[in-house]
Amino acid sequence: MFNHNSRFKRFLLLTGLCLVTVVNSGCNVSLGFVEVMWEGMTFWQVAPLVPVPAYWSQKIEDGYHEEERYGRVPVLDPVEGEHAPLFCIDPPSDDEVMRALPDSVTGGIPFIAETQRNNVRIVVEPIVDKLEDCRFYPMVGPARLHKCHYKCTVYFDEVKRSDWPIPFSNTDQRQEVVYIDHDHLIRCAGPAAP
Repeated sequence: MFNHNSRFKRFLLLTGLCLVTVVNSGCNVSLGFVEVMWEGMTFWQVAPLVPVPAYWSQKIEDGYHEEERYGRVPVLDPVEGEHAPLFCIDPPSDDEVMRALPDSVTGGIPFIAETQRNNVRIVVEPIVDKLEDCRFYPMVGPARLHKCHYKCTVYFDEVKRSDWPIPFSNTDQRQEVVYIDHDHLIRCAGPAAP
């Protein structure tokens, strides 16, 4: 059984000692004293658990997807052969298309006012597949820009529901168009080694 009263007294004593030491020493605090101070602070052993709402965990996950997965321009190695066929082979995934849609379904209150997308169908069409000339890019060096642009059409049923004050449900067939670029750089091959 923990005696929280004695731990609190020890914490206050160490805090006071730390303040006296810092004031008298001209801010030269040794690492040993800081380690003793850290060991005396056992606040997390008695602190209550704080639940994290799903909203904040979703915000963190969305930030990861936008920056880590979809926010970088890849730099590929040079393609072997002078006339090797180059074409776009990485169309956007369904997850990327749904994340690129304008957000019209969040912000509701569960069981009171909700908006949902049902029966989602995604059609992806390539509209640009172009390889530019070799030029110098900072932090990459000589490279060629391969432009891959896609037109993504999303067909879905938008369902709006409310249970209070007057229950109702409305379903509309909608479509949204999103343009996604998958541009990437391809390093230029140097001269052949002798």
